[in-house]
Amino acid sequence: MIFKRKAYELLLEWKKGNGKSAVLIEGARRTGKSTLAEEFAHNEYASSLLINFETAPEAVKSIFNDYRNNVDEFFKYLLAYYGVRLKERDALIVFDEVQRFPVARSFIKQLVADGRYDYMETGSLISIKKNVEDIIIPSEEDKVELWPFDFEEFLWARGDEQLAALIADAFVSKKPLPEALHKRAGQIWREYLLVGGMPQSVNSYLESNDFAVVDATKRRILNLYREDIMKFGGDDASRATAIFNAVPGQLAKHEKKFTLAAAHKNARYREYAGAFFWLADAHMVNTCLNVTDPTVGLDLSAEEDNLKCYLCDTGLLATMAFGDRRKTSNELYQNVLFGKLNINEGMLTENIVAQQLAVNGHRLRFYSRRDKAKSQETMEIDFLLVREYENAAFKQRVSPVEVKSSTRFSTKSLDKFKAKFNKRVGTEFVLSPRVLKKEGDRFFVPLYMSFCL
Repeated sequence: MIFKRKAYELLLEWKKGNGKSAVLIEGARRTGKSTLAEEFAHNEYASSLLINFETAPEAVKSIFNDYRNNVDEFFKYLLAYYGVRLKERDALIVFDEVQRFPVARSFIKQLVADGRYDYMETGSLISIKKNVEDIIIPSEEDKVELWPFDFEEFLWARGDEQLAALIADAFVSKKPLPEALHKRAGQIWREYLLVGGMPQSVNSYLESNDFAVVDATKRRILNLYREDIMKFGGDDASRATAIFNAVPGQLAKHEKKFTLAAAHKNARYREYAGAFFWLADAHMVNTCLNVTDPTVGLDLSAEEDNLKCYLCDTGLLATMAFGDRRKTSNELYQNVLFGKLNINEGMLTENIVAQQLAVNGHRLRFYSRRDKAKSQETMEIDFLLVREYENAAFKQRVSPVEVKSSTRFSTKSLDKFKAKFNKRVGTEFVLSPRVLKKEGDRFFVPLYMSFCL
C-alpha cells in the first residue's frame, strides 16, 4: 500500500531547484525510502530509471567504474542495458540502496553538472566508515530524512485526514476539540502507541486489525536491525547491540537518562561514544542530550555523555517490552489498549513524543539537575525546544516540554524551570491525555497533538 508521507513535500521543494543538486533520502531500514522514491519518480517525471544496488549485477557496476570520465558513454551503455529512454530535464534516475555501491554516490557531482537528468539516492547506514572511505561526498547533495510515521501520517494512513486537520487547527487556534472527537483521537493515539509508525507494521494493522500479526511484523524488523548491527557495526557492533537491547530497561526507570552500566558494568562513555553515534546515524535510536545552560542556542551547553536514548519507533519498543516471550497475543495488546493491563506507559509515552519531535525536525534536548542541598534546583524537563514566543514580539525563546502519561500529575519541575531561567523561557508545554487548555504561558496539550510542536 502507498502511504502519504510528509517527506514528499520536501522532495517537491527540492525538485523546484531545477537540477542544481541531487537528493538523498536517508533513514532506517524499513521506513519506506524505496517506495517513496518510486512513487515520486512515477508522479513527478515523464520517465525514470531505478537502479537498486542491493541487487544490481556486476555488469551495471562496471559501467559506473569504467565510464565515470565520459558521461556521454556512461549514459549510452547504461540506458542500453536497461532498455529505457529518458526525457532530458523531465527524468529521474534513482540510486536505490546507494550505500551498497559508494562509487555511484561519488559520481553524483559529475552527473549533476551534466544537467540532463535529476538524481535521487536512497540509503541507510550512509555515514559508516566503509561507505564513505575513499570517496568524495558530493556537495551537490541535499538530504531528506525519512522516519517512521508520526501520528498525523498514521491518521492519513487510516483514512482520517479530516481528523488530522482538525487536530492541527485546534492546536493553532488553541481551542479544544469537541469531547467526542477528543476521545476518538485519544483512542487512535493509543492504537498508534502499540502499532508504531513503521510502514509495514501500519499496513499489517490496517489489513488484519490484529495486534499479534503486527507484533510478528515488528519482530522481523527488530531481527533485521540486530543483524545489521552485527554485520555493519564493525568494532562498535557488540557495544551497539548492548545499548540497543538496554533501551527498554533504561526508559522504564523513573529517571530515564541512559546509565552505561546497563550495557556493561565497567563501561565508560569514551568507549561507547562510537556505538551511540552508529545507532543514531543508522536512525535506529534517537539520542537526547542534556543541556546545562538552556538558551536559544541549546547545543552550546549540550553534554554528549549525559543523554537519554529512545528507540526510533515506539511500536518496536512495545514489542521489545514483551520480548520475554516468543510472540505476543492480540488479547494482551487489547488489554493494554483498553487499560486492563498495567504496563509502564510512561516509557512508551515519552518515547512516542520523542518520535513526534524527531520526525518534525527537532534535535532532542532535555534539562536535568540534581542538587541535594537545594531542592529548588532539582528538576527534570523532558524536552527543550526553541520556538517563537508571541509575548516577546515573536522572538525565539526556550520552550520546556513535560510529558505525562496519565491525567494526574504535578508541574513542579516546570515551575522551578520558569523561576530559574525566567526571561529565557517562552511558551511552556504539558503533554498529557487531558483536553487542550491554556493558562497564561502554559499550554496543556493532548498527547495526540504532539506532532504539532
